Amino acid sequence: MVGLAACLTFGWFAFVRGTRVPLLGLVDLGFHEFGHMVTYWLPDIVTAFMGSITQIAVPLAVALYFFAVRKDSLGAGVCLAWAGTSAQNVSVYVADAPYERLELIGGLHDWAFILGPGHLNMLSSASTIAMAVKVFGFALLLAGIGCCVAGLVSGRRSRTTESNPPAFAIR
Repeated sequence: MVGLAACLTFGWFAFVRGTRVPLLGLVDLGFHEFGHMVTYWLPDIVTAFMGSITQIAVPLAVALYFFAVRKDSLGAGVCLAWAGTSAQNVSVYVADAPYERLELIGGLHDWAFILGPGHLNMLSSASTIAMAVKVFGFALLLAGIGCCVAGLVSGRRSRTTESNPPAFAIR
């Protein structure tokens, strides 16, 4: 139940209020900057992309770990929801590319650089790209909520089965 509440809270901040999730927004920023740092030796456009990619990929990787290794659908669900809110945050960054109004911690605006005339020359498509990223984020949020619901349902089934063992067993 706590996992589902977390997913809904994350979604409320990111998709209803349109703000960063408290604390997670700072974690996302850390992973974003880490993505730049580990790829600084690659071409500048790759380094610019990797901030946003890493910001979304890290919670997705943690969700995969919870799902595939730990068989923990609640943990996977919360991490999928986190990835979804991170993607929504990236969509805001992409949409800002033509205007560059967001307050940044320094350096170039990654998406203005990526979509600008010196690279992809797609600044006019920033809002369309941002919407696609936002829809992807919302799908991740819904998948996270679904994983949490599935975890709750399967957890209740296993508790019901354990508390009501069969009257006889075939051996």
